[in-house]
Amino acid sequence: MASEHTATLLPQEIIRKKRDGGTLSREEIAFFVRGITDGSVGDGQIAALAMAVYFNDMGMDERVAFTQAMCHSGQVLEWRSLNLPGPVLDKHSTGGVGDLVSLLLGPMVAACGGYVPMISGRGLGHTGGTLDKLEAIPGYQVAPDPQRLRTVVREVGVAIIGQTAQLAPADKRVYGVRDVTATVESIAMITGSILAKKLAAGLDALVMDVKTGSGAFMPSLEKSIALAESIVNVGNGAGMRTAALLTDMNQPLAPCAGNAIEVRCAIDYLSGASRPARLHQVTLALCAQMLVLGGLAADAAQARAKLLEALDSGAAAERFARMVSALGGPHDLLEQPARHLPLAAHKLAIAAPRSGFVQACDCRALGLAVVGLGGGRTDPAASIDFAVGLDAFAQIGDAIQSGQPLAVVYARDDSAAQQAAAAVQAAFVIGDSAPTARPLIYRSVPA
Repeated sequence: MASEHTATLLPQEIIRKKRDGGTLSREEIAFFVRGITDGSVGDGQIAALAMAVYFNDMGMDERVAFTQAMCHSGQVLEWRSLNLPGPVLDKHSTGGVGDLVSLLLGPMVAACGGYVPMISGRGLGHTGGTLDKLEAIPGYQVAPDPQRLRTVVREVGVAIIGQTAQLAPADKRVYGVRDVTATVESIAMITGSILAKKLAAGLDALVMDVKTGSGAFMPSLEKSIALAESIVNVGNGAGMRTAALLTDMNQPLAPCAGNAIEVRCAIDYLSGASRPARLHQVTLALCAQMLVLGGLAADAAQARAKLLEALDSGAAAERFARMVSALGGPHDLLEQPARHLPLAAHKLAIAAPRSGFVQACDCRALGLAVVGLGGGRTDPAASIDFAVGLDAFAQIGDAIQSGQPLAVVYARDDSAAQQAAAAVQAAFVIGDSAPTARPLIYRSVPA
């Protein structure tokens, strides 16, 4: 009996079972993920299982078991011993263009009594990465040692850092294989990849921002809803209070895209110099959901009142300044943003080719224009030019005259600026009538 039981725990038999449409047990999933971690399962076997899951999917119990096994493949952060007087909270976005919400949300939630150890990622394809933005700040350490992370979270309430090698190491290997085997789009595996890292961060609650539209990882609303529901169900099934918002990414969320330029926009927002409407609405909605999930507010209305007070009193800006300083950045970043976050010297206004209304834009193309300027990566080892970017985007629905700016580009030379200008002009659709307004927040998926 024992030998027969052991025989089922072979990687190839687990692959065969999923290939044939079977349901994997928690034990089988845990065994396979242990093999990913210790190297006894090969890349070919990971690829085979990923393809089998891509075609045959995973049920909810399988998704929870897969996520938990990936989480426990490495270190799981523990916060209870710090006796924090508030909940440990985070949010995760599926990514987009001009999405600098993390830089605002972490300090705002911290100013309202939450603790936010945010494990962030780098840019992927056309989407900007929070880590790349933070690395535009001179001296900022995105990989502090574990003790420093704990100290900053306890004393400041927020620390935005990168994924360490110790957190969910199985996920790094699985993602690398999925990336080169056309299996990235599996909702079951996307769910596991996102939530394994968040569970390993030791969170009490998580809010997901699932983007939909031309600049989103999942452009169709139907697939975005499926991903949001999967993440909420699996997160709650794994014991972490989880909710999601579906938000629009048919145009950049902030009026700019780039690295230094987005940090400057975040500073303007926190200081009250400028709070762009779309960015403000999504940030407040996500923060409010975090406060409610974490028990820091009774409902969304009370949460919004607390958040606006944190912004208007300067408390949120102060948390951001303290986080930057505690992680090695300049002490006067909020007072001297232009000094520490210079923009590329070649500035060009990109003219609208005709008069009319901005009817649509290819948001992905705008993100790729930033990559083309050097503000994103075409290969994972490439370095980034933090000073380049786009600013002052025209908004969908705006009336515009021929020659008026669609955006402003910051580039290193005229050739790069002209190339970006052509890409931006091609990305905007200008027509004779104003378009029907789209919602900014399509729906929430409750905990």
